[in-house]
Amino acid sequence: MTDLSGKVALISGAARGQGRSHALALSRAGARIVGFDLCEQIPATKIPMSSPADLEETRKLVEAAGGEMLAVRADVRDSAQTSAVVDQAMDRFGRIDIVVANAGIDSIDATIDMSDEAWDAVIDVNLTGVFRTIRPALRPMIEAGRGGSIIVTSSCAGLTPYPNHVHYGAAKYGVIGVTQCLALELAAHRIRVNALAPSAVGTDLALNPVLFKLFTGKADATAEDAAPIFQSLNLIERPWLEPEEVSNAVVWLSGDETRAITGIVLPLDLGFMIKGPFNARDAAMRLDGSSSEGLVS
Repeated sequence: MTDLSGKVALISGAARGQGRSHALALSRAGARIVGFDLCEQIPATKIPMSSPADLEETRKLVEAAGGEMLAVRADVRDSAQTSAVVDQAMDRFGRIDIVVANAGIDSIDATIDMSDEAWDAVIDVNLTGVFRTIRPALRPMIEAGRGGSIIVTSSCAGLTPYPNHVHYGAAKYGVIGVTQCLALELAAHRIRVNALAPSAVGTDLALNPVLFKLFTGKADATAEDAAPIFQSLNLIERPWLEPEEVSNAVVWLSGDETRAITGIVLPLDLGFMIKGPFNARDAAMRLDGSSSEGLVS
């Protein structure tokens, strides 16, 4: 079992979903947690975002499990705010050993209808936000001389194109470039940098009415309706990953057992990539919204 006792983990997007799961898993492995999140809605995304109560719930869950967490509201798009989170982490714990650049949003739009606001919001959070999460943590990590681990949340959408997600795909391909550049740059400091590429995970980012409608063509579709379509994309016969399965990989990449691993992109995908997810028919956009056919049939 990975032992992270004495280490401190900085996690963006910690209010719910994968970020909450990562906070709990890293805490159970012995790390103290600094978790931050915007906790308000970005108008360009149609998917409801987290609240201050969600972030407080993450803190309570970590502490109920015997861990310690500093919870901070901050925006990954704002360098001053992410720098302030790092300052608070150093004031509270005196070190940062692990960075999990996890925060992400989605806005599902055909490119022909995509607004500048939607493009900017997704790129700003999912790509620029990764850079602005990691950068202020580098100086204290390097100066401490203890090495460390940085883990970036990419996606299978960073390895293969998804329809109706051109901004999301651009960002997720982009953070793989960030990961590999930083792995090269930081290896001399014994700081490892790796990316995870999950397929659909059972959180609000994937399991929501917007995506259910896209997959099924039904305005009132439920998770139960969409599950067979999600499952049809996977080699392993399950519709989506559980957040804890991604968190297991986060903990593994954080520990000394993986001290020889840097610069990789690890798919966590139920065989999604090897099966070959989309073809031209799947990707055809319903520009007028009139089709009753789902994304996959």
